[in-house]
Amino acid sequence: MTVAKARKVRRDGIWFQGFRSIDTTLAAYVGEDVILRYDPRDMAEVRLFYQDRFLCRAICQELAGAMVPLREILRARNRRRRELRHTIEARTQVVEALVASHRGHDTEGLHAVPEAVEPSSPRATARDNPQRIKRYYND
Repeated sequence: MTVAKARKVRRDGIWFQGFRSIDTTLAAYVGEDVILRYDPRDMAEVRLFYQDRFLCRAICQELAGAMVPLREILRARNRRRRELRHTIEARTQVVEALVASHRGHDTEGLHAVPEAVEPSSPRATARDNPQRIKRYYND
């Protein structure tokens, strides 16, 4: 119960994440601001605090009977990882094809780009290329 959110008690209960949580104790606190604490893995039950004191546990009727087994969570995670991996692979192929086509057009023309050489230090680059002008931020 580490996540805390401020909410206002309404006549029909507490609304959070599109779900309504209710408890009979809340009838006396309509219109009051309360702190709602919940477990992100289990949204069926939220705990309410009024003026830093525990008030009650409100239950969401739509989620109360629903339980998700750990096996299903692991399957969903693995499925999502596979989808992301396929998306990344597809995008990588598109980028590689664009780079290859770009290189093909540049080598045919007069403006061929030489391969970049990583300098070992910035000073080595300035010494090796005397035509390079050193620019400062204020220039």
